[in-house]
Formats: sequence, structure tokens, C-alpha cells
Amino acid sequence: MDLRNFESLKFFYPEAILTGTILLLVLLDLVLRRKEILGYIAGAGCLLSLYAAVELFGARGGWLFQHMIILDNFSLFFKVLFLLAALLVICMSLDCHELRRVHKGEYYTVLLTSTLGMFFMASSSNLLMAYLSLELVSLTSYILTGSLPHNRRSTEAALKYLIYGGVSSGTMIYGMSWVFGMTGSLDYARIGAALLQGEVNHLSLFMAFVFILAGFGYKIVFAPFHMWSPDVYQGAPTPITAFLSVASNAAGLAIMIRFFFPALSRLGENGSWLFLQGVEWPHFLLFLSMVTMTVGNLCALNQQNVKRMLAYSGIAHAGYLLMGLVVLNNDGLRAVLFYVVVYLIMNLGAFLVVMIVANATGREDLDGYHGLAWRGAAIPAVCMAIFLFSLTGLPPFAGFVGKFFLFAAVIRQGGMFVLLAVVAILNSVISLYYYARVVKTMFFDFPQPGAQEVEMTPSHAALLGFLSCLTIFLGVYWGPLAFYAEWSLRFFVR
Repeated sequence: MDLRNFESLKFFYPEAILTGTILLLVLLDLVLRRKEILGYIAGAGCLLSLYAAVELFGARGGWLFQHMIILDNFSLFFKVLFLLAALLVICMSLDCHELRRVHKGEYYTVLLTSTLGMFFMASSSNLLMAYLSLELVSLTSYILTGSLPHNRRSTEAALKYLIYGGVSSGTMIYGMSWVFGMTGSLDYARIGAALLQGEVNHLSLFMAFVFILAGFGYKIVFAPFHMWSPDVYQGAPTPITAFLSVASNAAGLAIMIRFFFPALSRLGENGSWLFLQGVEWPHFLLFLSMVTMTVGNLCALNQQNVKRMLAYSGIAHAGYLLMGLVVLNNDGLRAVLFYVVVYLIMNLGAFLVVMIVANATGREDLDGYHGLAWRGAAIPAVCMAIFLFSLTGLPPFAGFVGKFFLFAAVIRQGGMFVLLAVVAILNSVISLYYYARVVKTMFFDFPQPGAQEVEMTPSHAALLGFLSCLTIFLGVYWGPLAFYAEWSLRFFVR
């Protein structure tokens, strides 16, 4: 299926609904006095867009808008993921004390605009569309990071994010220009066809690949492109930190899979992929995966700020996710899709607890968690323990199942991939130290003198209960999610 502009509109409902909601928020912001209503309108728009995306599952795959974007189950999987992340973040934002002085109309408009950009990242079939969508997400992320007025830490985080983002963006588009010069096309399918002919200089192609990888690595936060992450995560409002940690990373992963598999690989037999000669990117990513998870976990060991600790934890999990790409088969990709959903649930839950504690005490450091379970916050403390142990990969939580699928896909390949699995297992053991330290502080340390009681709103309590129950449920009954990941792996190649 290769549709032109007007023919493509009937498959463009999720994006159209989200765009309409953004425009509606801009208009209502001018006339409504009660700005809190805008959050509920943004949530309603996300729900309608989510319904439209689910309705498109199973539709015939193909190109839309003259080869600019792709319609398939793979892109719809990530659109559903982005909308769920946006909905959960909106629910977190409604009662967030940090956001009381933020202009609500601008905040929700930019949040949904960033989500829309992620839609295009997941469905781009063209280097130009990939670059434009990534820039849309980056620019809106800078704004959201610095959205706290008169907050020096938030402004500093946004400035650092902007500088790192600008450098990586320039590097990426330079690499894309090399690819265009060598293949004569920006379209993934035509790039793959040109590379199959073997008339491209291998060294030049490898250099272009490294430049493009710098741009993708900045979004997924794998080493050595991770330096911005801890400062930005610490300085941004907590709901935005949660959004960047799951949705932004997932969007980078989606655009990376789109580029490396259709453009720099070809589909073989039995669901296996074969990389094109001259671009041995799986070996390069294998090394990056080991370095990323090791750097993330080692740097997280001595962190005293919980948000900063979770930022380094996110870097480590980016390394785990890269494991699914290096094996070059559908088992690895299926494990990646499964783990992305699980990571969204447990990481958003952890940041929700951080926000609840910050609402009550104004503190994000580990000392603010002393005796948390005995300061009227037994439920948040128990839920935080569930999320942290799930992030470690302990049974019977969803994180264990996600890591099991990733490790199994790697070990099944044998050879040098076994070393990758061993490094990943050792890193999971290392991560247990800093996760367990938070749990020990909440349950076994005495509250500091004058420590404040921690209360939470009914909406936050309901959301926290839902996420923690889901983390446990998917740890003992993961079949439906595994089937959903398998079904979503049918992406349109040519």
C-alpha cells in the first residue's frame, strides 16, 4: 500500500485527534479562567487518540503521505505506549506541587506536542521525517524541562539539555547527509536497496553510521551520549522527568529500530535479520550495550538524590534494551517491546512515589526517605519497594520477566553473546545495592527529628495502586503482553 496525501488521511486519525486537541487547548487557554480544566481536556484528547490507534491495529500496512511515514503494527504499538505515558503523566501533573506556578495551558499543549512528535518518530520511513520529528520532540522537551518559573535548577537543566541536543542534532544530520550523498535517497527502503548493491565505500558508510548513532544515542541515553541525563532529570519537574525517562527513550528506540533494520539490514529466513556488509553495527551496539549498563549502574551507586539515582538507572536500562537489538532476530525485538512496556509501568511508578514525597516534604534526597514507612506513608513505601525490586529484575515482578526474555534471546545466540548476558547479569546484581539501599532507608532507618508526615491525594493513591498491582500481575501472568508484543512485531519493510 502506497498512498498519497488525501488517501492517507483516513489512516491518520490518532495524529489528527491529538493535533485537534493541541489547537483546542491553545484556544481554551485564552478564555477559560479555571486552568485546571485544561488537564482533563488534554487527558480526554489522549483517550480519544488512543481509541483511534487501537482501532487501526490489523489494518493493511504500507506507506502514507508518499513514503514519508509508515502504517503498521509496530508504529501503532509505540503510539499506544506514548499515549499511555502521556495520560499517566497528566494524572501525575494534576496534583503536583511543583507545577502550581506553571502556566497550565502552555504546559499541556507542549506535552501533547511532544507526544505528537514521538508518533512521527515511531512511524518515520524517511531520514528527513526522522530528523524533523526528533527535533520536534527535542525542542518541546527543552521547554518542558525549563517550565518551572524562577527555578534556577530547572533553567540550568534546560540549558544543558539544549546544548547537548544541539550538538547531537548537528552530528546526526551531518551523518544523514553522508548517507544521502552515497545512496542518492533519504528513504529507508531505497537506502537499503542501494547498499545491497555493494557500491558504497564501507569506511564512509561506517562513519555516517556513527554520526547518526550519536543523535539516536542522545535520545536513548546510552554511553557516551548520556552526560545530559542526570542533570536534566534532577532539574526538570518530576512528571516531566518521568515522561522523558520512558516516552522519550522509547521514541528513540523506535526510530533506531526503524533505521537499522529496514535500512541497514535485510530480512532473512525464520524471522532472522542479516546486516549489510560493511556496516557491522550489531558488534558496535554489543560493545555500547555493555559499556552503557556498566556506566549507569556504577554511577548510581553513590547517588544521594533519588531522581538522579533513577536517571543513572535509566542509563543502565538503556543498555539492557540494546541487548535485544544486537542479536538480530525477532526474539530480541519481541523482548525489547515487552520490556519497554514493563519499564514504563515500574519507572513511572517510582517517579510517582518521588513526587508524592516531594509534595509533602519538598525533598528529593535519600535523607528525606528515612523511616518513610512509619511517617504515614506505608503504602507509598511498599509500592516503591515493588517498583525498585522490579527494576532490579527480581521475581515475582514484571521486571524479572522482561529481563528473562532479554537474557534468553541473547544466550540463545551463543558465542560472544553469552559474554553480553554475563555482563548484564552482573550489572543487575550491582543495581540491587542502590535499589535495596532506598528500601532499607524507608523501612529500617529511624525518621529524622522533625520529619514531616507524608500524605497523598486520592488520585495519586489510585494511580500508585494501579501501577504497583500491574507490576505484580505482569510478573505472574505475562501471556497477554507477550502476545501483544509478538503481534506488534509485524512491521512493514517494503
